[in-house]
Amino acid sequence: MAQLKLPVDRAPQIMAYLQLLQKWNKTYNLTAIDQLAEMVTHHALDALAVLPYYTGQRIIDVGTGGGIPGFIIAIMCPEKSVTLLDAVGKKARFMRQVKRSLDLPQVSVIHERVENYFPDEKFDVVTSRAFAELSQFLTLTAHLAKPGAEFLAMKGPREEPVGADLGFRQTAVWDIRVPFLAEQRKLYQFKKTT
Repeated sequence: MAQLKLPVDRAPQIMAYLQLLQKWNKTYNLTAIDQLAEMVTHHALDALAVLPYYTGQRIIDVGTGGGIPGFIIAIMCPEKSVTLLDAVGKKARFMRQVKRSLDLPQVSVIHERVENYFPDEKFDVVTSRAFAELSQFLTLTAHLAKPGAEFLAMKGPREEPVGADLGFRQTAVWDIRVPFLAEQRKLYQFKKTT
């Protein structure tokens, strides 16, 4: 966290989250990574490395699985409202437990398929991490965003083309360096044009 120039005072809460993830993972198979040290690099630091790019107040993390990056954003930015959306019941149960255990009142957990979820209030930022190909991510989540909202997709190093007919334009792509992780990461930013 210090390498990322982030305040380290919330590190104990992040570790408490990762310990819950590791414990529940034994029964619920929430993530392929089961060692705590790898969870630190591949989950926590991976999400912390993109934290400065989340500027909106209302954020939805789509297909969040065990809650990455949503819980990391919520822990680091308690002033933001974070909605965690996943279609898998056991993952939603785990996330509700984390919300209670870590006392994160600004987090909402929604157990629903993205195409069936129509929020009362739309979001400033729609994000995902390894949820779907970029074109599918944008198509499936377009209805969740306010006008002018940002779509942020956390991805690996492989370039992914996006169809020009989708009604989105790519506004940025950043190469993300994650401390203690050799793998390349990219963060794509899109805006809706139609």
